[in-house]
Amino acid sequence: MNDRQELLDQIRAIEFMILELNLYLDTHPHDIRALKEYNVHTQQLTALKSQYDKQYGPLSNFGTALNHGATWRWLEEPWPWEQDYWMEDARNVDL
Repeated sequence: MNDRQELLDQIRAIEFMILELNLYLDTHPHDIRALKEYNVHTQQLTALKSQYDKQYGPLSNFGTALNHGATWRWLEEPWPWEQDYWMEDARNVDL
């Protein structure tokens, strides 16, 4: 696994944690511990996405990341969902 893939995996893991905390907080809105965890993970996610954006380009095409450099980086290949390793993982699965 390369650095780019590891960073994407970290982003996905924290997004999952935030989603789970969000669902929990929908039914437990006054849980201070969960609120603190949500804020900590949201800050971590913001930092990781910023790091990814600076190193590899934006994860989405509007409103979430500044454009770094003199070209519209969203058009640069490969896009996050077009990584070759997705196909490598699929080929390595025993059915």
